[in-house]
This record gives sequence, structure tokens and C-alpha cells, in this order.
Amino acid sequence: MSSRRLHHGTGPGTITPDGCAVDYYAMLTPNGEPELVHAAIPEGASILELGAGAGRVTHRLLALGHEVVAVDESPEMLAHIEGAKTVRSSIQSLSLRRRFDVVLLMSFVIETPDDELRRAFLRTCREHVADDGCVILQRKLPEWYDTVEPFERVAADGHVVRMTAVDRPEPHLIDATMEYTVGDRRWTHTFLSRRLDDDFLAAELDAAGLAMAEFLRGDRGWVRALPARLGASLRRPPAIP
Repeated sequence: MSSRRLHHGTGPGTITPDGCAVDYYAMLTPNGEPELVHAAIPEGASILELGAGAGRVTHRLLALGHEVVAVDESPEMLAHIEGAKTVRSSIQSLSLRRRFDVVLLMSFVIETPDDELRRAFLRTCREHVADDGCVILQRKLPEWYDTVEPFERVAADGHVVRMTAVDRPEPHLIDATMEYTVGDRRWTHTFLSRRLDDDFLAAELDAAGLAMAEFLRGDRGWVRALPARLGASLRRPPAIP
């Protein structure tokens, strides 16, 4: 990976090392993600949530009856989480010496353009998932990288979300800046994101000892992977209805 900076952010309050604004993330609410995960896993499953942030998804998973261990490298993010065990750690250095029914890697964290970092993330997933468990990943649709352009939308609570800049510096890469405005507060988040085509992701999972098993819904944005010994990797996993 070049010396290009992967992520950075600006705005009031604490900005995490990956450019996220703690005060902004603490305001966000789930958008159906907990229910999607809940429908795809056993009742009362133990969940390791990697990159949990301020608990936007954590709290709803707890309410749905799951035990959650929430991991984030930002203590300011973790301070907003209630009811779950929290662990301050980077994903790549995590070592809990425990395995879980489900390991979650959401919020597009897997799309880091740093190949070694992505592979370390996946190794962490494999090391912490039970042999009969699953890993659930969230990615952007591969086609998004071809079509995304600057936009503006107003969220249901009135705050404004803008993508103010989009660049394509290399094949499979997006360099974009988001802007979030709530009242008189404004944050920006600039990030690099790597397109993960199905075959590429399947190969990355395979190298980590995981097998790409199925999509959680038809848009292919949510991927379930299994410990490789439980099944072969599929090039075109079926979607869960």
C-alpha cells in the first residue's frame, strides 16, 4: 500500500484514528442491520462485534436477546455502549482466547485498501469464530464503485448527509469525502475504499480459513462465511430469502 492516507476526519469533538466523529456516530440509529443479522443466526447467539463504534447496532442486538462483546480501538466510542462487555483493541491485534457463535465485521471495515490489514481482519474473525459458527461481513456492492457520484440527502431526523468528492485513483479504489451536518455542527470523513468482487472476496476468505457460504439478502451486500472445514467456498452464494 502506498503512503496515501487511508482515512481522516474533521469536526467538533473526538475524531478516531480512522477519521470517524464520535459525537456524530453516537447520534446514529440502526437501519435494519440488527434485524437482518438476528434473522440469520441462532436465538441467543454469542456475538463478537468488531468495530462496534458507539453501539448503534450493539444495543439492538442486546435487545434481541444476544450476548455481545463489542470491540473498538476508540475508548470514546466504547463509552457510549451500555449492557455489553466492551474491549478496547484494534481488530488486527485482538486476542480474546474465546470463540463466538457469530463474528460481525460490519460498516464496510473489510473494504480497507491495505491488503495486509484486510487479511489480518479476516484472521481475527477466523480465530474467534466457533467451528460451528459463522462470520458475517458487510460490504458495498461491487457495482457501487462504478456508479457512485457526489450526492446530498436529508435524513429522517433532519440532518444532512453529503458526499462532496469522489475520485478513482486506481482500479478498484474509491477516494471519497463525506460531510455530515447537524444543526450548526459539521463533520467530514475522507476515506479510501477497495472494491471487493465476489471472486476476490472468496479468495481472501479462503486464505484466512473461511469459506464464502451465502448472501443474507439479494443485493449481495451482506456475506456469511463459515470455517472452511464446514463447507466449500461458493462463487455465487445463494441469498437467504
